[in-house]
Amino acid sequence: MRDYLKIEFSHLFGSLLIFMPIGYLLHQLPAAAATAFIAYFSKHGYYLIRLAMLINQRERIEPPYPADIWGLIYKEISRHRTRSRKRKRTLSRFASRFRKVTSSIPDGLILLNKSACIEWANPAANQLLNISWPRDENAQFIKRINHEGLTDYLKNPDYSKPIELPSPINKALIVSIRVTPFGGKKAQRLVVARDITEVYKLNQTRRDFVSNVSHELRTPLTVISGFLENLGENEMLPFQERPFTLMQQQAERMNSIINDLLALSRLELGNAPSAEKPVSVPDLLRRIADQAQLLAEQNGGCQLTLDVNDNLWLLGEENELMSAFSNLVFNAIIHTPPGTEVTVTWLRLEKEACLTVTDTGPGIKERHIPRLTERFYRVDKARSRQSGGTGLGLAIVKHIISRHDGELRISSQLGVGSSFTCAFPEEMILTKTEKYLVSETS
Repeated sequence: MRDYLKIEFSHLFGSLLIFMPIGYLLHQLPAAAATAFIAYFSKHGYYLIRLAMLINQRERIEPPYPADIWGLIYKEISRHRTRSRKRKRTLSRFASRFRKVTSSIPDGLILLNKSACIEWANPAANQLLNISWPRDENAQFIKRINHEGLTDYLKNPDYSKPIELPSPINKALIVSIRVTPFGGKKAQRLVVARDITEVYKLNQTRRDFVSNVSHELRTPLTVISGFLENLGENEMLPFQERPFTLMQQQAERMNSIINDLLALSRLELGNAPSAEKPVSVPDLLRRIADQAQLLAEQNGGCQLTLDVNDNLWLLGEENELMSAFSNLVFNAIIHTPPGTEVTVTWLRLEKEACLTVTDTGPGIKERHIPRLTERFYRVDKARSRQSGGTGLGLAIVKHIISRHDGELRISSQLGVGSSFTCAFPEEMILTKTEKYLVSETS
């Protein structure tokens, strides 16, 4: 930069050196100095006008460049324009690849702005949701879909679970919609729509099959149990007693499995409890603890500790919550060795109400934890069958907690113990005072 300043000073001095002697001879020194400055600045004006014309006509600024400070300006502008052209080409290639990739994705992708208006959509969105870009640009997403459940889903900031709804262009198609916030302050949202018709039908078929088979098995099992009960009233030979006892045990086990399968089928039919009423969880847990204490004595004894907040209630269905909580407490007693300490806590933690069942048993390997809530999944098959479990308990618990907008969290450490937590959101929590207000209004 200093070199360019020296050049400018030399040009100005040269201009003065040319015109000042002429002015001295003509006795017009001020006019000669003014003429020198005019000539100097005219050169700058020429380069400025030339630069403006080159920029306006989008022509390349190529060498040779001026030898003064304008040479530096021309070079820098030329360099920036070259970089800009390269960036544009790169962005153009990226945009082309992006369009090809999004066009090949079978899932519908829709970008929403902070007002939930459509900014962009890929071709699959048109096939699944009848949303086409740029036709529907700036249109309200909710109005294009027109589904009451979707309106409530978008208003709720918790997008951890997808929503399933019929496609607006083909009611036979079932579409799963998941929303992901992004951008500054996560004001924008990406909507991913996926065709889950086949999965939905398979799940429906599975549920129907399980429900129908369970109902069909109940009748012959009732007949078998009736005959076994009649046989038990008669005297038996010694070699007949053990087979008869085994038949009774297996009949009772099959009856438990059928009851659990039917309960699971009923839970899968809906996403919300059949009745939302104030539930006194402290009283419910005390009833469970009394039953669990008897079970603990039968299984070699364990220390059961109860720590509950008597002012903490829930909105929900009492029978379902009773089933879920008793499952967790009984599992802790049945599936852990004698002498285990089992702690049941019911407390409010921040914005959640948490029921936690903790034991000091052998613990569960980490690889088993994600699959514990699957139907019939067993960590130790031999021991589970020996304890009389059906393998459906935790699946039932998970469904019940989900129907109450809660979450089942499982943690375990080998040699230390396991912890099962049912966390319920703030909107499901009541206090004793609020319970009476709800009762009066209902």
